[in-house]
Amino acid sequence: MSIPVSEAMSKPQTIGVFDSGFGGLTVLRALIQRLPRAQFAFLGDTARLPYGSKSRRTIARYAAESAQFLVREQGAEFLVIACNTASALALDAIQDAVPVPVLGVIEPGASAARQVSMTGDVMVIATAATVESRAYTAACRAQGLRALEKACPLLVPLVEEGWTEHPVTAEVIDIYLAELVGEAAAQGMNPDTLVLGCTHYPLLRRLIEKAVPAGVKVIDSAEAAAEAAVRLLNGRLATVGDAADAESQPPAVRCFATDSVEKFERLGSSFLGRPVGRVELVDLGG
Repeated sequence: MSIPVSEAMSKPQTIGVFDSGFGGLTVLRALIQRLPRAQFAFLGDTARLPYGSKSRRTIARYAAESAQFLVREQGAEFLVIACNTASALALDAIQDAVPVPVLGVIEPGASAARQVSMTGDVMVIATAATVESRAYTAACRAQGLRALEKACPLLVPLVEEGWTEHPVTAEVIDIYLAELVGEAAAQGMNPDTLVLGCTHYPLLRRLIEKAVPAGVKVIDSAEAAAEAAVRLLNGRLATVGDAADAESQPPAVRCFATDSVEKFERLGSSFLGRPVGRVELVDLGG
């Protein structure tokens, strides 16, 4: 049932955002820009990353526990799973674990690709775990698209090193994308869209856009997920049109991590685009 806007404004909705690390802060950043009157609780399960090296069953358990923390302890009324691995391998488990709507990042990315692609052929770059799940291939197929995925394992550590404008990073991106374009040509594909299937990759968008062939559009799955969240919330919250109000009343954001709080605070601001402030340490068990 839709909630009247006046009623929703009197009690800001709390949106929970979950990632295995802090790359998902790019999703939170996009959400804040569009929903300035919401309250946000972000959890990075840094004690148990990387999720990609774990079994599907273990990932599902970790993700469900994190989702339950955001809903039960922080009062989240809507969850965004800002983790491609968890979205690919544990979305059903998360939905079963909490009584609130849950949105992943993969389907919005595929939907955004469908809106801009003219050829119906799409390339996806992501971590090895996300690529191995073939979740983007399935989501794109559901949209009537053909997708070719490529793992780019060097990009996350380069971002976390702060080398987002470094010549070495640009060269690595050039190599990955040249290989991907070559693979697409070998399969008779004519891709005109590239999906960034990792929440770290928006920090490399400028280098990636320089490296893709002319005419290829770049889709940021973090931005796509935020747009999908706005649509699903169905007007209950003020959106980007209330920018002046957002500046006078900055959104309430609380960040939590299960380990490496100092690293989260040090690196998180580059992902969030603003200081993350004090990150609170929480224990979700082993």
